[in-house]
Amino acid sequence: MNHPSIAGLSPADAEREIDALIFSRSPESDHAAKLRRVSAALARLGDPHRMLRIVHVTGTNGKTSTSRMIESLLRAHGLTTGLFTSPHLTTFRERVQIDGQPLAQEALVRLWDRVSPVIQAIDNDSLAAGGPRMSFFEILTVLGFTAYADAGVDVAVIEVGIGGSRDATNVGDGEVAVLTPMAEDHSNYFVGGITGVASEKSGIIKEGATVVSAMQPEVAEDIIRAAAASAGAVMRWEGVHHEVLGRVADPAGQVVRMRSMGAVSEALVPLHGDFQAQNAMIALAAVEAFLERFHGVPAAEALDSDAVARGFAGATSPGRLEVISDQPTIVVDAAHNPHGVEALAATLPEAFGFSSTVGVVAVLADKDGDGILAGLERVVDHVVVTQTTSPRATPVAELAAAAREVWGAERVTVAPTVAEALDVATQMALGSGPDAGVLVAGSITLVAAARMVVQREHLAQVKIVPERLADAGESSTETISA
Repeated sequence: MNHPSIAGLSPADAEREIDALIFSRSPESDHAAKLRRVSAALARLGDPHRMLRIVHVTGTNGKTSTSRMIESLLRAHGLTTGLFTSPHLTTFRERVQIDGQPLAQEALVRLWDRVSPVIQAIDNDSLAAGGPRMSFFEILTVLGFTAYADAGVDVAVIEVGIGGSRDATNVGDGEVAVLTPMAEDHSNYFVGGITGVASEKSGIIKEGATVVSAMQPEVAEDIIRAAAASAGAVMRWEGVHHEVLGRVADPAGQVVRMRSMGAVSEALVPLHGDFQAQNAMIALAAVEAFLERFHGVPAAEALDSDAVARGFAGATSPGRLEVISDQPTIVVDAAHNPHGVEALAATLPEAFGFSSTVGVVAVLADKDGDGILAGLERVVDHVVVTQTTSPRATPVAELAAAAREVWGAERVTVAPTVAEALDVATQMALGSGPDAGVLVAGSITLVAAARMVVQREHLAQVKIVPERLADAGESSTETISA
C-alpha cells in the first residue's frame, strides 16, 4: 500500500483506487491476532472506538436487516447515527454510513489520507513478526470507527462481520448487544455446531450491557444466559420481554404489531415475511434499550410512536426480497444458508404469488449447497445454475450435478455467467405466463452481480434516447456507456 497513490485523483478515481487497495488483500485468517492489529491501528488514531456509544449486532440470519432498522429508528428519534454493515452491493462506502447515507467520496479520501499510513505501519509490524498484512475487513473496521468518531455520531450501529468474540468489530464495547436468530453456518469457522456458534456470538456481550435476543435454540439460550450472567448484563428475550403480536401482509410490506418492554407499537414495515416482522421487533426492542440508557428514562418513556412509524417507513434492506426489474418480475434475495432459504421459501408466495418461478442460483463453496438447493426446490419450478466471479464460488458443473439430484435433469439449466443465467431465466419466465417470476438467491455475491447486470441493461436502454434526439435534429449530450 502506498499512501500517496491517490494524490491528485478525482474523488471517483480515488474511490476506485482505495477499493482496489483494500480488496486486493486476503480475507481474515489469523483470527487470534486480528483484534490486536485492529486495536493497535485504532490506538495510533487516538482510540476513536472508545469515543462511541455502540449497539452491536450479531446472529446467523437477519443481522443486516435488523441493523438497518435499528439505525433508521434511532435516526427517527433524533439521534445522529453511524451504521457499519457488510457486505456491500454497489460501493464499499455502503458499509460505512453516516445518518443513513454512504460515506461521501470526499470524506473517504480525507479519511484515507489519515488512516492509510497507520495501516502501513501495522502491516510492517505484523510482517516483521511473521504475520500477515491487515485483512480487508480489519481495514474497513478501522475506517468505520474512525469515521463515526470524526462525525461525532450519537450512536454507532455495528454489525459483526462473522461470529462475535473474534470479530474485528469486537474491539468496541456495545452497551446494547443484539442477538438475531442463530443457526449452524460457516462450518470452517465455528467448531461444535450450534454450541460453537452461540459461544462465539455471545462474545459481543460486554460488562453491564443490555442484551436483546431473538428466540434461540435451547442450547444457544443456555450459553447466552451464562455469558450475560458472567458480564453482569441485563437479558431481554423474545417471548418474555418483546414479541410480535400479529402481522398483516400489505402490498408495501406488512403491518406489524409488536410489544416491547415499555410499549405496544403498530407500524408499516416495508419488508416482506414473518422473519422480517421478527427482525423489526428485535430492532424496536434494541432501540428502546438504547434510548433508555441514552436518555436515562424508563422503558415506558423511551419510544415515540411517531418516530417509530417514521423509522420503520424509512427502513430498507437492499438485496432482501428486493425487486430489481419487472416484465418479468425479478426478485433477488441474499439467503445463503438453509435457515435463510427456509425463511425465503415461506415468504415468497405471500409476498409475490408467482404462478411459476424460475430460479437463478449460485452458491459459495464454504456454504451448505445441498441444503440451499433443497430449500429452494419448494418454491422454484425450474432452476438455472451459474457461478459468480468470486474465488469462493462453487464451480457451475459441480453445482449443476447437485441441482439435478434435487430437481431432476429436465428442470435444470446451466449458464456459465450470471448475465447469461438472467437472460435464460427471463426468457423462461416470459414464456410461462404473465404471473411468472424470477428468483435470484443462494449467494450474496450472486445478488450483487445480478443487480449490476440489470443496472447495465437499464443504462444500455437509456443511452438510446439521446441518440434518437440527435437523429431528430435535437441537441444531444454524451451517451452513457454500458
